Amino acid sequence: MTDAAPLSGPGVEALVQRVIDVINAARPMPLSTSVMVSRDEVVELLEAALLELPEEVREARWLLKEREDLLSKARVDAGLVIEEARTRVAQMVQGNEVVRSAERKARQIVEQAESQGRRRQHEVDDYCDQRLEQFADALEKVQGAIVNARTRLQPTVQVPEPETPEPETISGPEVYDQDES
Repeated sequence: MTDAAPLSGPGVEALVQRVIDVINAARPMPLSTSVMVSRDEVVELLEAALLELPEEVREARWLLKEREDLLSKARVDAGLVIEEARTRVAQMVQGNEVVRSAERKARQIVEQAESQGRRRQHEVDDYCDQRLEQFADALEKVQGAIVNARTRLQPTVQVPEPETPEPETISGPEVYDQDES
Protein backbone atom coordinates (compact mmCIF):
# COMPACT_ATOMS: atom_id res chain seq x y z
CA MET A 1 0.00 0.00 0.00
CA THR A 2 2.36 2.62 -1.17
CA ASP A 3 1.11 6.14 -1.74
CA ALA A 4 -2.15 5.17 -0.08
CA ALA A 5 -3.60 6.92 2.84
CA PRO A 6 -4.59 4.74 5.73
CA LEU A 7 -8.12 3.54 5.61
CA SER A 8 -10.35 6.03 7.21
CA GLY A 9 -13.45 4.56 8.75
CA PRO A 10 -14.59 1.02 8.39
CA GLY A 11 -17.15 0.11 5.85
CA VAL A 12 -17.41 -1.30 2.43
CA GLU A 13 -18.21 2.01 0.81
CA ALA A 14 -15.03 3.57 2.20
CA LEU A 15 -12.94 0.65 0.93
CA VAL A 16 -14.48 0.80 -2.54
CA GLN A 17 -13.97 4.58 -2.61
CA ARG A 18 -10.33 3.99 -1.67
CA VAL A 19 -9.91 1.58 -4.63
CA ILE A 20 -11.38 4.24 -6.93
CA ASP A 21 -8.97 6.82 -5.51
CA VAL A 22 -6.00 4.48 -6.06
CA ILE A 23 -6.97 3.95 -9.70
CA ASN A 24 -7.53 7.69 -10.26
CA ALA A 25 -4.14 8.51 -8.70
CA ALA A 26 -2.29 5.92 -10.75
CA ARG A 27 0.53 7.10 -13.05
CA PRO A 28 -0.21 7.01 -16.80
CA MET A 29 1.94 4.90 -19.05
CA PRO A 30 3.94 6.75 -21.69
CA LEU A 31 2.17 7.07 -25.07
CA SER A 32 -0.92 5.23 -23.77
CA THR A 33 -4.19 5.80 -21.99
CA SER A 34 -3.45 2.90 -19.66
CA VAL A 35 -2.30 3.48 -16.11
CA MET A 36 -0.05 1.61 -13.71
CA VAL A 37 -1.82 0.40 -10.63
CA SER A 38 -0.31 -1.40 -7.72
CA ARG A 39 -1.86 -4.79 -7.91
CA ASP A 40 -1.11 -5.66 -4.30
CA GLU A 41 -2.65 -2.46 -3.02
CA VAL A 42 -5.89 -2.88 -5.04
CA VAL A 43 -6.24 -6.58 -4.14
CA GLU A 44 -5.67 -5.80 -0.46
CA LEU A 45 -8.35 -3.10 -0.52
CA LEU A 46 -10.85 -5.37 -2.32
CA GLU A 47 -10.23 -8.25 0.09
CA ALA A 48 -10.75 -5.88 3.00
CA ALA A 49 -13.98 -4.70 1.37
CA LEU A 50 -15.16 -8.31 1.09
CA LEU A 51 -14.45 -8.87 4.74
CA GLU A 52 -16.41 -5.75 5.61
CA LEU A 53 -19.50 -6.86 3.72
CA PRO A 54 -22.40 -7.49 6.07
CA GLU A 55 -23.49 -11.07 6.75
CA GLU A 56 -26.74 -10.39 4.88
CA VAL A 57 -24.80 -9.82 1.65
CA ARG A 58 -23.04 -13.18 2.04
CA GLU A 59 -26.39 -14.82 2.77
CA ALA A 60 -27.89 -13.07 -0.23
CA ARG A 61 -25.05 -14.35 -2.42
CA TRP A 62 -25.59 -17.84 -1.00
CA LEU A 63 -29.34 -17.53 -1.63
CA LEU A 64 -28.68 -16.38 -5.18
CA LYS A 65 -26.40 -19.38 -5.74
CA GLU A 66 -29.04 -21.70 -4.25
CA ARG A 67 -31.65 -20.03 -6.43
CA GLU A 68 -29.56 -20.62 -9.55
CA ASP A 69 -29.01 -24.25 -8.53
CA LEU A 70 -32.76 -24.71 -7.98
CA LEU A 71 -33.57 -23.02 -11.28
CA SER A 72 -31.06 -25.22 -13.06
CA LYS A 73 -32.53 -28.34 -11.46
CA ALA A 74 -36.05 -27.13 -12.25
CA ARG A 75 -35.05 -26.60 -15.90
CA VAL A 76 -33.68 -30.13 -16.06
CA ASP A 77 -36.81 -31.53 -14.38
CA ALA A 78 -39.04 -29.50 -16.68
CA GLY A 79 -37.11 -30.80 -19.67
CA LEU A 80 -37.62 -34.36 -18.45
CA VAL A 81 -41.34 -33.76 -17.87
CA ILE A 82 -41.71 -32.19 -21.30
CA GLU A 83 -39.84 -35.08 -22.92
CA GLU A 84 -42.01 -37.59 -21.07
CA ALA A 85 -45.13 -35.70 -22.15
CA ARG A 86 -43.94 -35.72 -25.76
CA THR A 87 -43.30 -39.45 -25.53
CA ARG A 88 -46.75 -40.06 -24.07
CA VAL A 89 -48.37 -37.87 -26.73
CA ALA A 90 -46.50 -39.79 -29.42
CA GLN A 91 -47.66 -43.07 -27.87
CA MET A 92 -51.22 -41.79 -27.68
CA VAL A 93 -51.11 -40.64 -31.29
CA GLN A 94 -49.62 -43.97 -32.26
CA GLY A 95 -52.30 -45.69 -30.16
CA ASN A 96 -54.97 -43.66 -31.95
CA GLU A 97 -53.45 -44.68 -35.26
CA VAL A 98 -53.48 -48.30 -34.13
CA VAL A 99 -57.13 -47.95 -33.12
CA ARG A 100 -58.04 -46.29 -36.42
CA SER A 101 -56.15 -48.93 -38.34
CA ALA A 102 -57.86 -51.68 -36.36
CA GLU A 103 -61.26 -50.08 -36.97
CA ARG A 104 -60.54 -49.87 -40.71
CA LYS A 105 -59.43 -53.50 -40.73
CA ALA A 106 -62.53 -54.52 -38.76
CA ARG A 107 -64.79 -52.67 -41.23
CA GLN A 108 -63.04 -54.42 -44.11
CA ILE A 109 -63.45 -57.81 -42.43
CA VAL A 110 -67.14 -57.13 -41.73
CA GLU A 111 -67.73 -55.98 -45.31
CA GLN A 112 -65.94 -59.06 -46.66
CA ALA A 113 -67.95 -61.31 -44.34
CA GLU A 114 -71.22 -59.67 -45.38
CA SER A 115 -70.29 -59.97 -49.05
CA GLN A 116 -69.29 -63.59 -48.59
CA GLY A 117 -72.51 -64.21 -46.64
CA ARG A 118 -74.61 -62.71 -49.45
CA ARG A 119 -72.73 -64.77 -52.02
CA ARG A 120 -73.19 -67.95 -50.03
CA GLN A 121 -76.87 -67.13 -49.48
CA HIS A 122 -77.29 -66.82 -53.25
CA GLU A 123 -75.44 -70.12 -53.72
CA VAL A 124 -77.70 -71.82 -51.17
CA ASP A 125 -80.80 -70.31 -52.80
CA ASP A 126 -79.63 -71.51 -56.22
CA TYR A 127 -78.85 -74.99 -54.86
CA CYS A 128 -82.26 -75.22 -53.17
CA ASP A 129 -83.98 -74.01 -56.33
CA GLN A 130 -82.15 -76.67 -58.39
CA ARG A 131 -83.06 -79.40 -55.88
CA LEU A 132 -86.71 -78.27 -55.81
CA GLU A 133 -86.76 -78.27 -59.62
CA GLN A 134 -85.36 -81.82 -59.62
CA PHE A 135 -87.93 -82.82 -57.01
CA ALA A 136 -90.75 -81.25 -59.07
CA ASP A 137 -89.54 -83.16 -62.13
CA ALA A 138 -89.43 -86.40 -60.12
CA LEU A 139 -92.93 -85.73 -58.78
CA GLU A 140 -94.15 -85.05 -62.29
CA LYS A 141 -92.70 -88.38 -63.43
CA VAL A 142 -94.27 -90.17 -60.47
CA GLN A 143 -97.61 -88.52 -61.19
CA GLY A 144 -97.35 -89.56 -64.83
CA ALA A 145 -96.57 -93.13 -63.74
CA ILE A 146 -99.56 -93.09 -61.40
CA VAL A 147 -101.84 -91.87 -64.18
CA ASN A 148 -100.48 -94.58 -66.49
CA ALA A 149 -100.95 -97.25 -63.83
CA ARG A 150 -104.52 -96.13 -63.18
CA THR A 151 -105.22 -96.13 -66.83
CA ARG A 152 -103.99 -99.69 -67.10
CA LEU A 153 -106.15 -100.70 -64.21
CA GLN A 154 -109.28 -99.44 -65.93
CA PRO A 155 -111.06 -102.25 -67.75
CA THR A 156 -110.83 -102.01 -71.45
CA VAL A 157 -114.53 -102.86 -71.85
CA GLN A 158 -116.97 -100.37 -70.46
CA VAL A 159 -119.32 -102.04 -68.03
CA PRO A 160 -122.58 -100.18 -67.75
CA GLU A 161 -123.30 -99.05 -64.31
CA PRO A 162 -126.44 -100.46 -62.74
CA GLU A 163 -129.35 -98.18 -63.06
CA THR A 164 -130.71 -96.71 -59.99
CA PRO A 165 -134.38 -95.85 -59.95
CA GLU A 166 -135.38 -92.28 -59.76
CA PRO A 167 -136.37 -91.10 -56.34
CA GLU A 168 -139.92 -90.46 -57.48
CA THR A 169 -140.44 -94.03 -58.41
CA ILE A 170 -139.34 -95.41 -55.12
CA SER A 171 -142.26 -95.99 -52.93
CA GLY A 172 -142.01 -96.69 -49.37
CA PRO A 173 -141.80 -94.88 -46.13
CA GLU A 174 -140.58 -91.43 -46.42
CA VAL A 175 -137.05 -90.95 -45.11
CA TYR A 176 -136.24 -87.90 -43.04
CA ASP A 177 -132.92 -86.31 -43.92
CA GLN A 178 -131.69 -84.09 -41.14
CA ASP A 179 -129.26 -82.30 -43.41
CA GLU A 180 -132.09 -80.89 -45.46
CA SER A 181 -133.75 -78.72 -42.93
